[in-house]
Amino acid sequence: MQKRTRNDRRVLVVDDERDLADLLELTLIKMGLIVDKAYGVAEAKALIAQTAYDLCLTDMRMPDGEGLDVLKAIQVAGHDTPVAVITAYGSTESAVAALKQGAFDYLAKPVALEQLRTLVKSALKIDAAAAPVQKPAAGETALLAGDSAPLRQALQLIDKLARNQAPVYITGESGSGKERAARMIHYGSSRASQPFVAVNCGAIPENLMESEFFGYRKGAFTGATEDRGGFFQAAHGGTLFLDEVADLPLTMQVKLLRAIQERKVRKVGATQEEDVDVRIISATHQNLGKLVDAGKFRQDLFYRLNVIELRMPALREMGDDVLTIARLLLQRLAERNGSVLPELSAAAEVALRQYSFPGNVRELENVLERAVALSDGQQIQPDDLQLTVSDAESLCATSSVALTGCFPLQDYLDRTEKVAILQALEQTGGNRTQAAKVLGVTFRSLRYRMERLGMS
Repeated sequence: MQKRTRNDRRVLVVDDERDLADLLELTLIKMGLIVDKAYGVAEAKALIAQTAYDLCLTDMRMPDGEGLDVLKAIQVAGHDTPVAVITAYGSTESAVAALKQGAFDYLAKPVALEQLRTLVKSALKIDAAAAPVQKPAAGETALLAGDSAPLRQALQLIDKLARNQAPVYITGESGSGKERAARMIHYGSSRASQPFVAVNCGAIPENLMESEFFGYRKGAFTGATEDRGGFFQAAHGGTLFLDEVADLPLTMQVKLLRAIQERKVRKVGATQEEDVDVRIISATHQNLGKLVDAGKFRQDLFYRLNVIELRMPALREMGDDVLTIARLLLQRLAERNGSVLPELSAAAEVALRQYSFPGNVRELENVLERAVALSDGQQIQPDDLQLTVSDAESLCATSSVALTGCFPLQDYLDRTEKVAILQALEQTGGNRTQAAKVLGVTFRSLRYRMERLGMS
């Protein structure tokens, strides 16, 4: 049988509970959609074989199979169909499994019709034309450019994650582009026309966290002179990016977990909860798994945030991409300054390529800004970059003799760098500004290095 075209918005509902299937059908028809129903996996597969659907809603457990079987059938057929699974109340494990397999989103029974309508609008981009699509700030995503294998791998996963609603946990060193990756996921998704709200969890005082995240009612506390929404309300329909999520105190982790599970929040001082529709993307440069083992981060919250992990590569892993990114940064500086900036000399390119950049792209940007100011206006030379390479790094990088103490090289360099920093801090009585001068690096570079090495 010839496959039908996708001229109309057509939805497949798969559920062995006929009453629920009928309720879903009625709701979708009222939204102006065409609906096909299947009461089991086998019947769904037969329909999928002849029809390319715009959306599929499937129950997770049925007598002749699972919702994952329906999802796989759609993937095997080569259809670009978002699939949302319907799970039993509290059965988050199966929902997470479906998201990891490529499901778009999930609904918990009993199905809340308002949540269903929100999901459908998001999946089919209904009403998207009425709202202007937000554009990322200049340069926000452009710096994730290059051709190295680690970066290509990350970009491919970013593209895949933009097509579903699964919570994403982004790992990587400080300055490696975690927020840029989160923005790329958001702006490539069906939520692009809605807000992207970035929150630095480590910058909020603990006593203000609940009101900042969930909002408050007038009179809830001293100074609450009017009703105010929080981060969840501000991100409604869009994406909430929780940067440095490891810094959340345990008391706030409990409240955040409930908000994510129930998709509801209660303002401080309010008696009623309100529905919120946000996609959660979180990030940290710390090892959340180790924090869970140490009892400093809730395991249940970790599993809810870490549905799909995206690792952003360090700049030193990206080979010649450092030069591609450096040129993009210089171009951005030129646009900002309204002038023609000096180019990198061949020697400066070699210096950038050999430097380890513990502060990653953020440090590279700082290095280039300084180099532009110090250069003669024609070319940036190695001296303008003011890169400090330790004697140990130089020796291990250039010696033709096997140095057993230098391997693994990064571990050896980390130990050497840590000793040098500790000595400088001891020499300056703990004054980081003076220690940076002793080491010949900027204060910002020293801070990045200390964060990377886990030095408080």
